[in-house]
Amino acid sequence: MVLHYKKIIAVAILFFLLLLSLFSCGSKKNNNSDKKIFHYNELGGISSLDPAATRNTENIWAVNQLFNGLLQMDDKLNIKPCIAKQWAISEDGKTYTFFLRSDVYFHPHKQFKNEKGRKVLASDFVYSFKRLFNPKVSSALSLLDNINTDFKEGIEAINDTTLNIYLKENFSPFLGILTMKYFSVVPKEVVEYYGEDFRKNPIGTGPFCFKAWEEGTQLTMTRNENYFEKDEQGKALPYLDAVTISFMKDKETSFMQFIKGDLDMVSGMEAFNPGEVLDDDGKLKPFYKEKFVLQTHPCLKTEYLGFLIDDKEESVKNNPVTNRNVRRAINYAIDREKIIKFFHRNIGIPAQAGFIPPALPSYNPNKVQGFTYNPDKARELLLEAGFPNGKKLPEIELYCTENYTEMFEFIQSELAESGIKIKIVVEKPSVLTPAIANNEIPFFRKSWIGDYPDEENFMSLFYSKNFSPKGFNYTHYSNPIFDKDYEQARNCLNDSLKIAFYQKMDQMLLDDAPVVPLYYDEVVRLVSPKIQGLTANPMNLLNLKQVQKTN
Repeated sequence: MVLHYKKIIAVAILFFLLLLSLFSCGSKKNNNSDKKIFHYNELGGISSLDPAATRNTENIWAVNQLFNGLLQMDDKLNIKPCIAKQWAISEDGKTYTFFLRSDVYFHPHKQFKNEKGRKVLASDFVYSFKRLFNPKVSSALSLLDNINTDFKEGIEAINDTTLNIYLKENFSPFLGILTMKYFSVVPKEVVEYYGEDFRKNPIGTGPFCFKAWEEGTQLTMTRNENYFEKDEQGKALPYLDAVTISFMKDKETSFMQFIKGDLDMVSGMEAFNPGEVLDDDGKLKPFYKEKFVLQTHPCLKTEYLGFLIDDKEESVKNNPVTNRNVRRAINYAIDREKIIKFFHRNIGIPAQAGFIPPALPSYNPNKVQGFTYNPDKARELLLEAGFPNGKKLPEIELYCTENYTEMFEFIQSELAESGIKIKIVVEKPSVLTPAIANNEIPFFRKSWIGDYPDEENFMSLFYSKNFSPKGFNYTHYSNPIFDKDYEQARNCLNDSLKIAFYQKMDQMLLDDAPVVPLYYDEVVRLVSPKIQGLTANPMNLLNLKQVQKTN
């Protein structure tokens, strides 16, 4: 117990010293009396501050404060300039030319001769992209598939401010992919100086500079006085003096710190007790209305049930999920609106219009007719499948993790009303995830979060060349018409034509029913009333450069 208290005291002293030493990179001012510091807690922890390792939200949020890429997105998923002030695409769609700003500097570091840092050059992007091809450095290799490495290694610095990227074929999602944090610019001399330790000694160009990281305890970033972006009035960004991230693993402790005012935000339904904070309509309960602000926003995430429909796989032989009418019956037998109401406090949108979520342009319930609750239709389809009222229909095992048990018991009871018997099998994520990827599970719960803002990312789950375990087509759905449309859509630079392709493909999925779309998730944040300018977006990206804090 004495050692435990000593550790608490040591952490408190460390945090106090960090606050005392806060200063903006590029500035030697040290007056802390009026510092505006944004505090949040990361329940999941952070494994790396290297952009090449931004596989998960926790890493992405921190890296987004420290680094920039060629392009960025606004809150409506529009592609905007960042370090690239403008760009051009060749007529054949295979060459992308980026014209860079000349006023962007890496954060100060002893490897640079200039105290201000070093100016970013096109050659820095060449280096940054090429290191992503090393699987030991990055997991972004699949995102680089369309870069034509046989022609000038795929990327070329024409001069200090002009960069060319060469593709194998025209690829419509490419600009959206470049907004991902993987493609941030990093300085070669600093990366090589630290080697693997660059993950905890990041030097970027972002609105905040790295200050200190006590892993598992506290991460501190301070204002970049030399940041190149300004607001609409021409005022320098960011407004905040610093950002601190704590790593409390207990959500109750984290939430209490938020209530006390020691944290400025908690994010995600898993970060608090929804039953305590929200009423049945998903609004703040009266006790909390005066204490903080609730932010909700549609995000690029679809929760679904998946069927392995490839009868060549041993695990699905003689399994009724290979029968299209049985899969469609299951879709009709589930009341998605009740799932959102009873299990999500009305946070989320019932998935009644396909697999593609509302935040993307092709989402249109009038164009894509999804499944609504219709038990009579479910029984009709079972009759067509040869199982009148579910007679002789074998029991179907549905695999999930423990935190979904209650919701799946509800689904089980609904399916039983239509004559479909379900057995719920609960497994640990560490067991279930590889089992699904290795085609061992015929009926499973899964979700897909968009990596980049394009329908192609969602439809890629059903492209036959992406069969698991090599790809993410866990259902082994294969349809030559779908594949042809997918290939045309991803190579199409006409937005209206692209939308038409994806709506057709989404309807095709509903007709063939390799999945049961359940609901489209939403970003949920509780925010201190002292915070202004914190916006939400469908990518659930944390942008702090225009956030302000009052006392």
